[in-house]
Amino acid sequence: MHHFFVLSGLIGAVRRACISSAGCLTVLLLATAALHPATVHGQTATAEPAGQAGKSADKDAKDAKATEKQAKKKSPVIAQITLAGSIPDGVGQGGLLADVSPHLHRLIERLDKAATDTRVKGVVLSIESPAIGRGRAEELRAAIGRIRKAGKPVAAHLIGADPVHYIVASACDTVAMPPAATLEITGVRTEVTFFKAMLDKLDINAEILQVGEFKGAGEPLTRTSMSPQLRAQYEQFVGDLYEQLVERIAADRKLPADEVRTLIDTGVFTPEMALKAKLIDAVAYEDEVISGLAGRLKLDEPKISRDYAEQKMDNDFSGIGGLVKLVELLSGQKQTAAAGKDKQIAIIYLTGEIKEGKGKDELLGGGSAGSDSVIKAIRDAAKDDKVAAIVLRIDSPGGSALASDLIWREAERTTKPVVASLSDVAASGGYYVAVAADKIVAAPGTLTGSIGVVGGKIAVGKALEKYGVHTDVVAKGRNAGWLSMQTPFTEQEREVFLATMKDVYRLFTSKVAAGRKLDMETIGKLAEGRVFTGRMAKDLGLVDRLGTLDDAIDEAKKLAGIGADEAIERVLLPEPRGLFDDLFGMAGDAAPVARLAGAGNASGSSFAREALLRAALLARMTGVPGLEGLAAEADALVQLSSGRPLMMLPMRVRVR
Repeated sequence: MHHFFVLSGLIGAVRRACISSAGCLTVLLLATAALHPATVHGQTATAEPAGQAGKSADKDAKDAKATEKQAKKKSPVIAQITLAGSIPDGVGQGGLLADVSPHLHRLIERLDKAATDTRVKGVVLSIESPAIGRGRAEELRAAIGRIRKAGKPVAAHLIGADPVHYIVASACDTVAMPPAATLEITGVRTEVTFFKAMLDKLDINAEILQVGEFKGAGEPLTRTSMSPQLRAQYEQFVGDLYEQLVERIAADRKLPADEVRTLIDTGVFTPEMALKAKLIDAVAYEDEVISGLAGRLKLDEPKISRDYAEQKMDNDFSGIGGLVKLVELLSGQKQTAAAGKDKQIAIIYLTGEIKEGKGKDELLGGGSAGSDSVIKAIRDAAKDDKVAAIVLRIDSPGGSALASDLIWREAERTTKPVVASLSDVAASGGYYVAVAADKIVAAPGTLTGSIGVVGGKIAVGKALEKYGVHTDVVAKGRNAGWLSMQTPFTEQEREVFLATMKDVYRLFTSKVAAGRKLDMETIGKLAEGRVFTGRMAKDLGLVDRLGTLDDAIDEAKKLAGIGADEAIERVLLPEPRGLFDDLFGMAGDAAPVARLAGAGNASGSSFAREALLRAALLARMTGVPGLEGLAAEADALVQLSSGRPLMMLPMRVRVR
């Protein structure tokens, strides 16, 4: 991320000049005009004649340089690639920004390049606590497998080592850890934090309703502990994730399953202990891993390609040329357009919470899937004659029922084959969208299902009264206050809201039944908010196949009548927004300043609700232990209190 901080230090210098499209264009034109004479001058200077001896010397130097360059090209290479930080699904920025905050597909591209690059003889994978889940871990494991299939050994240097990191490392030929590291294969654990008792102390009423006996998204605000139904379903999917962990380690490390269970119960290992238990192959620093791999490959002086295939960003922004470069960088760079004659598969990413309107990428914070953005991407792919099929890549806990339904409709109505590829999480609204596809492919550890509806509001009137904030009301109409955050629901308001939720639940279950070709009686046993792993969902008929994004693409090729060995090009959608959009709010619904200020219309927009809710929560932050945790979930709270039916998982659920 150091590149980003270089950029941020220069933003103030260009903000005034580039605050509008016209401003950006003016800067670019001025810069081009300023650079042109220098370019001509440079051409003139190099065209000046020199003595014959000088020409001969120059030629010899060029020949020597070319020979040296050619020798370097032919020398064997050990590629080093680091997995660290957030590695989200999604398109991400292109060009120079591609590897500032790399997305999963970009890392997979680099690993696949190492598999096909004839210079690369082996790969060192440095695993430094990347923020990934089980679905993305499977994608990385598959890419590692392709390198090994190409006959190139992969050595893992494992620095941060929780169970998911170890799952990735164990896919390699060898696993090494530095002496001071710790291996943590402690099993699987979920945590759900409950805030009701604290809200009671603050006189805040959480009015959250649910349709589905197991739909526990509102329980953190309405209960002090898990309901028996919520606990039962969590025990089921945690149990399956545990068994998957045991099976994976046993297969990769060639250990008996019972022995692996014993090792998991020990849980925390020093590198020496892990070596003795045959969980790793060596205790070594990265340079020793590299030299060991070189020795295994019998390479005397291999070239070490650090950060192999990573886009190198020139961070020299001095002068007018640097300003032009910075403007281009901040304006956002699209992915490279497909230029070949091969048929195309459109990969449409739906990542983060599902909301109405435009989504946002993860470069400057958490991402969200906007219905407008995803629908436009589906339409663009549907009308493009080069695109033979669509793959929806979903990594979302759900969100707005309306937005989910609008995306579902667009995916369902396209005449081109559609395949859903489920990443770490594709539950509730995320699964609702998936059932529009002709086929669904999930990772074994994907969390999916959660077929149910939740929603309501949070009444903060009493809490504000304690601090002298009084609200007078003038209203006409029995249910005029159903979205007011001042008071809880009246009985009539509760009935009206619950009726809308039941209708959305009817839509949800009927569309799952139609999409999965299951009868309503069967759906009744799978719905009610139950959550499953991908493996469980496969057994229950909720998904068609276990696999990765590549497996989903294979399914799309079959449906489109493309041969298994026939080459295709991938088109990644939606196009990412530029940094100007995120930094200055040039696109989207409102500027960041307006969002922070809670600006909105007089009818009580989401901005106003957010500002009011944040004010009520933060007012007592220093006086109530645990309130910091609730404030951190303010976005989820705003969604829950929106007065609209939602399809989403419980907030603040950690799976370790």
